[in-house]
Amino acid sequence: MTELRNAMSDEELAEQAEGGEPERGRWSQVEQLLALVADRLARVEYVLVCANTDKKAKRPKPPEPIARPGAKPPKPRPKLSENSASVLFDLINGGAA
Repeated sequence: MTELRNAMSDEELAEQAEGGEPERGRWSQVEQLLALVADRLARVEYVLVCANTDKKAKRPKPPEPIARPGAKPPKPRPKLSENSASVLFDLINGGAA
């Protein structure tokens, strides 16, 4: 598979990247696994820092995963507005009944 990927033209690689198929990108399986290990290690470090941070102190942002070829970046989580929070609170506390 790596040899097939390496034989692809830049146009073919760009087309595969548009489809969001990282396994068809320029990286080999070993490189994909190495990026996964680096992401997991960064997450362990983040959890360790959070566990040893004072509860009142500001916590760091979670680490961003290493971008893989062909993989689209994750969508940002929507923010909960004050109005949405109050509607959700009412629903949880039986306001819909």
